[in-house]
Amino acid sequence: MFFPESYLLAVFFCFITMLCWGSWANTQKLASKSWSFPLFYWDYAIGIVLASLILGLTMGSMGSEGRPFFEDLSQASSSSIGSAILGGIIFNLANLLIVAAIDIAGMAVAFPVGIGIALVLGVLINYLADPLGNPVLLFLGVALVVIAIILDALAYRNLTASQNQPPIKGILLALAGGILMGFFYRFVAASISTDFSNPAEGLMTPYTAVFIFSLGVLGSNFLWNSFFMYKPIQGQPVTYSDYFRLGNLKLHSIGWLGGLIWCLGMVLNVISGEKAGFAISYGLGQGATMVAAAWGVFIWKEFKDAPKGTFPQLIMMFVFFLMGLGLIILSRLI
Repeated sequence: MFFPESYLLAVFFCFITMLCWGSWANTQKLASKSWSFPLFYWDYAIGIVLASLILGLTMGSMGSEGRPFFEDLSQASSSSIGSAILGGIIFNLANLLIVAAIDIAGMAVAFPVGIGIALVLGVLINYLADPLGNPVLLFLGVALVVIAIILDALAYRNLTASQNQPPIKGILLALAGGILMGFFYRFVAASISTDFSNPAEGLMTPYTAVFIFSLGVLGSNFLWNSFFMYKPIQGQPVTYSDYFRLGNLKLHSIGWLGGLIWCLGMVLNVISGEKAGFAISYGLGQGATMVAAAWGVFIWKEFKDAPKGTFPQLIMMFVFFLMGLGLIILSRLI
């Protein structure tokens, strides 16, 4: 199978993850003009499964190192499979909450708050399980990320106050999703052998683990997403018949593309875990927060009506987040 053989290449892949994880939600913004996010989310989940299968059959089966996709799948233990599926179930609920927050508050708010919290928790949890990197630099970087999250929440409060809208709903959804999002990755990482060249018996290679994870996402969609369909946080309820009645090839393709983009980022992130350590690879990947915030601020103009004093907060948010990411990268080099 294919995987990076140096730390710098692993970091490069994590930056691609950052772009993927920070950009997939643009597909939701495009689709939301025509139908609600629970309907979009079905295609998104299907796209994750299809992309994980394609990547497993191609990148996950090439070369002489590691185990080919189907061989790896056949030897995986029930505990490894269960761990990856549980990761998918947790991720799916977390992601639905964050997608709902995007629907209410926009990308520039939902991502920095929700994914920022997920970054902090995820780095801590994965470092305790696999302590690679300088802890002082790593957690100082995390502290700067926390400051960036606070600045973004303050900017959102200014925006909603100027529009006479209560800010609490979007932020609470993002916080709840972020807390859950901080835990899913550890379950996926626990199912993966830390030696990619000669993977341990019973554990899986990254490609197989992501495929099993994706089945957990799609399977749990019948529970989590059904709730959002029939008991929406805002807007009108939708039904399964609406998915077929209102959808067309263009709308479905947008959702599939969103899932493909996210899954590519996930695969590149986990195959970087051997060289970078799962705490660092996850932390760097969740730099997606700034990518999403940039989309929201500069492309979707989500803060165009914000009062004076808001944009300096947003600029400082970007500065603190980038400084935090820089320290996270250095923590493995020093």
